[in-house]
Amino acid sequence: MKNIITSLIIILIITSNSFSQEQKEQKSKMLDFTSKTGIIIKFEDYKLLNIKSTYGFAESKIRKVIAGNEVEYFYQISKSGKYDTKTASIAYEDLIEIQKALSNLKIQSEKDISSTSDYLENKFITDDGFKIGYYVSKEKIVWYMKLEKYGSDNTFFAKDYESIEVAFQAGKQKIEELR
Repeated sequence: MKNIITSLIIILIITSNSFSQEQKEQKSKMLDFTSKTGIIIKFEDYKLLNIKSTYGFAESKIRKVIAGNEVEYFYQISKSGKYDTKTASIAYEDLIEIQKALSNLKIQSEKDISSTSDYLENKFITDDGFKIGYYVSKEKIVWYMKLEKYGSDNTFFAKDYESIEVAFQAGKQKIEELR
């Protein structure tokens, strides 16, 4: 009886570990596109203006990825941390959705600034886990972007809404120019 219980516990632990690993292994659109095998994959980068932050800046660029005969464009935002660099790779179709969401968030932020709550957060999340939004604390709005889904030091606090809006518009325009 003791061996059966021990065996069941071991099976449960192994099963739960495998399920949790499967959930973490969700790929991004960039990783899906660049993980193709048996073909040549080429990267071309086009630098854009830096995005100003409260504590520095984040670099932005367009990455053109050519995989065989297919071409995709990604808007990338990179923030250097103490030990590594965090990068968000945003597919063109997600960039369009983020811009729509940003417009809605801006409208909502103008109402939320007068909230009487101690803390309020409003955000948009893409399929890849990129988050963009703001929080209100002590009648002050702070705009942010979470560049990577997992890990630490992956949040970028923008100087203001306008710096985000201008950066995303420049990214969209550059992709359209390259197409």
